[in-house]
Amino acid sequence: MELRQLEHFLAVAGEGSFTVAAQRTHIVQSALSSSIRKLENELGAQLFERTTRRVILTEAGRALLPIAHRLVADIDVARGAVSEVAGLTRGAVSVGTIQTLTVVDLPRELGVFRSRYPGIRIHVRDGRVADLTAAVTGGELDLAYLAADGPLPGDLACFAQWSQLLVLVTYPGHRLANRRRVPFAQIDDEPFVDYTGSVMQEMVRRRFAAAGLRHNPVCAATHVPLLVDLVAAGLGVTIVPQSVAQRAGLPFAEIDDADFERVIYLAGRQPEPVNPAARALLEHLTGRGLHGPPPAQ
Repeated sequence: MELRQLEHFLAVAGEGSFTVAAQRTHIVQSALSSSIRKLENELGAQLFERTTRRVILTEAGRALLPIAHRLVADIDVARGAVSEVAGLTRGAVSVGTIQTLTVVDLPRELGVFRSRYPGIRIHVRDGRVADLTAAVTGGELDLAYLAADGPLPGDLACFAQWSQLLVLVTYPGHRLANRRRVPFAQIDDEPFVDYTGSVMQEMVRRRFAAAGLRHNPVCAATHVPLLVDLVAAGLGVTIVPQSVAQRAGLPFAEIDDADFERVIYLAGRQPEPVNPAARALLEHLTGRGLHGPPPAQ
């Protein structure tokens, strides 16, 4: 059963005439009759009685009539909904972010985007890089800001990238609190507050191991505000993005003799998102057309 067959059926039922229905649907009468015959064959019942004066519905035709109206109306609604999504008057977009995202003011950017497209619903999810990567790959997220100690994780498309400096954060009164730069060897075996489960923590552990230094975790947190509070309380030092340290108002220093820069990526499943709302958000976040170069950072 095809939509056009139901539309032809409704036209004949409404007009009571194949001739007038053919004119209304802009096809020749023979094609309209053929369409109705195919529908009757598929349903296994005659839908119209053809008299010399008028075409009237059979009992089977009367049973089909409200269903046909409903199906055609539903298709019209579906067409309208798809058109609205494509035209960005409605729709939804989902974006993931790491907790330590500071290269972009994401809440502000989403606020500006929402003011431009008020009909689009925005879902924001924060989490670990592995979880966000899986969510993008699996279709739960359209876009995500991901951190990596090297190439972009997974088989994802990169739309933009930034370098982010990590620094040593201490607390007032700590022996390194007044230093602007600290040799990496001076934090050997220093009591450390871990950021559990993060790419950043894995990076820190690798750097300690590569330098032959002892990483001495005495406490751990899974959220950045708690991580900072634990350091401020004097439990130990930690390593976080410089902008996070600046916002926390705690003493911090750059670390010499080791590469403590990581890469932040804005990523998606493919070079051009299928979701119109995701395409629009991507263009807003990168400030470019989809086929232009990524922003220089």
